[in-house]
Amino acid sequence: MGMLSEFRSFAIKGNVIDLAVGVIIGGAFGKIVDSLVHDVIMPLVGKLVGGLDFSNYYLPLNGQSAELTLAEAKKAGAVLAYGSFATILLNFVILAFVIFQMVRAINKARRNPAPEKTEPAPPPEDTLLLREIRDALRKQ
Repeated sequence: MGMLSEFRSFAIKGNVIDLAVGVIIGGAFGKIVDSLVHDVIMPLVGKLVGGLDFSNYYLPLNGQSAELTLAEAKKAGAVLAYGSFATILLNFVILAFVIFQMVRAINKARRNPAPEKTEPAPPPEDTLLLREIRDALRKQ
């Protein structure tokens, strides 16, 4: 088996396709969580902490003024951007929690499959004919 045909059989397997779909959906879900953190949660946290944009909290490391925005301060020199780090950390915690809940639900579903209520299959036609013949012979 050549390498190309071996690679084709590997790529066509369902696991590779499932992985690709999972990566694409995970990326899109990550953007949703990122927007939730940046646009909803962090403005509320920033308002509670001091009324400022939380992502602009930083400590200048080269003696510059702390009144600049984070982008301006980064251009001027080294900064410790703890507000940005806290935002990304919260984003990770939320994303990890949601993924944990999804994996937990999937594992629970695998452990306790719903019992299927199936009716017994009807007997084959030849068995029914043999029973009719038997019953007819008993009557004679």
